[in-house]
Amino acid sequence: QVQLVESGGGLVQAGGSLRLSCAASGRTFRSYAMGWFRQAPGKEREFVAAITWSGGSTYYADSVKGRFTISRDNAKNTVNLQMNSLKPEDTAVYYCVASHDGIAVVRLTPDYWGQGTQVTVSS
Repeated sequence: QVQLVESGGGLVQAGGSLRLSCAASGRTFRSYAMGWFRQAPGKEREFVAAITWSGGSTYYADSVKGRFTISRDNAKNTVNLQMNSLKPEDTAVYYCVASHDGIAVVRLTPDYWGQGTQVTVSS
């Protein structure tokens, strides 16, 4: 069982940066693939980024590739999402997710979800 708590959301102007963090509970954190999803008002949740248990591989949605960077610190049980060159269309609630079944699964059907953190990008 993994519990996920996000932080770092807020209001930022277009072109700015934010860093989201996710603190995970549980002694087996390092065995989970981790990721981020987001949900904009009136839209379905969409995949944003994912990282393998070791941090050796990452995967990004085309819409954020080159602007967002996912990373993890297994010693601290945290996963981060550095978001640069933010656009108004990045406005959404961002969710931290986890899966014991690898990066392929965490990108599609994560087992665990955080409560979400709001990111608002003004134009």
